[in-house]
Amino acid sequence: MIPETLMSIVVGIGLSAACGFRVFVPLLVMSIASLAGQLSLAPGFEWIATVPALAAFALATALEIAGYYIPWVDHLLDVIASPAAVIAGILVMASAVTGMSPFLRWAFAIIAGGGVAGTVQVITGMARLTSGATTGGAANPLVATAEAGGAIVVSVLAILIPLAAVAVAAAVVLLAWGPGRRLLRRLRPEDRKPAPSS
Repeated sequence: MIPETLMSIVVGIGLSAACGFRVFVPLLVMSIASLAGQLSLAPGFEWIATVPALAAFALATALEIAGYYIPWVDHLLDVIASPAAVIAGILVMASAVTGMSPFLRWAFAIIAGGGVAGTVQVITGMARLTSGATTGGAANPLVATAEAGGAIVVSVLAILIPLAAVAVAAAVVLLAWGPGRRLLRRLRPEDRKPAPSS
């Protein structure tokens, strides 16, 4: 596999990870980067590097980020975030990987792109669940800010320093996985039943 193709896979993985934080931020960054000549797109995805696509991604990004600061809207977004993140992860991976046959590109997109985006989305969902369980949702704006910041940082790094983007995403998953699993175990109904009296 030629280095350019390998690097495009790393870029795609970084952008897919960013989709787990926010769905539209990576697409907006891709559009900006491709219009600026900093990112080559796979055949069939040239539409991402158009002004209408840029405008649509910018509006969608603004609405998505703002929605997480509105009570109840953030819960609605959480419901649709997981499937949307997986779809976005597949899309950004497929559009970023160049120099590969369509079959292999889509296989990488579905397995790696969708898998990475879904994993990061699960982690962010656990962070929000933790926030709701421990603060009654009072800390949700802080979590939303951290998620939006993570999406921006990882997206930009994916374009400029792809390996750093993958490293940051992996660090987030590793740091959050243990606490998230412990929280989920505490919230299981069978774990909340009172102990039988002797």
